[in-house]
Amino acid sequence: MVDNQADKPADIKNKRLIYGRRQGHRLHKKQARLVAELLPELTPDLNADNRPADWFQNSFSDYALEIGFGGGEHLAARAALYPDCGFIGCEPFINGVAKLLTVIADEGRGNITIYQDDARSVLDALPDASLGAVYLLYPDPWPKTRHHKRRFVSDENLAAIHRVLRPGGVFFLASDIPAYIDWSLIHLARHGGFDWQARCRDDWRLAPADWPGTRYGAKALREGRQPTYLRFLKLS
Repeated sequence: MVDNQADKPADIKNKRLIYGRRQGHRLHKKQARLVAELLPELTPDLNADNRPADWFQNSFSDYALEIGFGGGEHLAARAALYPDCGFIGCEPFINGVAKLLTVIADEGRGNITIYQDDARSVLDALPDASLGAVYLLYPDPWPKTRHHKRRFVSDENLAAIHRVLRPGGVFFLASDIPAYIDWSLIHLARHGGFDWQARCRDDWRLAPADWPGTRYGAKALREGRQPTYLRFLKLS
């Protein structure tokens, strides 16, 4: 675990633009303390031996990545539901990171590590076939045409996700924006290395049985938007 504030050579080499806010309102005193004290303990050293097992104090039977975890509701709930899995969470927005740190401090989650920066750096660092699952939930849709290049679902990022998933590993995508779903399906079909698991309409309209939910999903339902849940398996 390392100080997340210091740029490492690999970070500088692979520096990419991150769009969106890095901080909102000022952190509360407890949140600021957790960011200063707990976050460095939970931050993976991307320049170390980059096996997921080396990023945790304990060993786990499987490992998963959540890209852009927001306030951490899904990540914290899934970590509690699956204590034998180590979860790597990436989120550049410090207020969301602080919320998850509060849950970890108050309730205990020994199977979460947090990278408060660009998830693509984690994807770059991970070995081939090292994860059982990757989650991308309610990513920013960047609706304007000139901003489509900012969307996380891209040929480059799907290639990276495919590389780090083991054969049979799951890529799970949720969004309440139909245009983003269409965009994602087109890109995933073009990649060719993922098998969409939907066999009927309910498979993408209904949340999985173990779905803990997110505040973004709840907001979508309140505002009359239907979330879509896409589950893909990596082909061997």
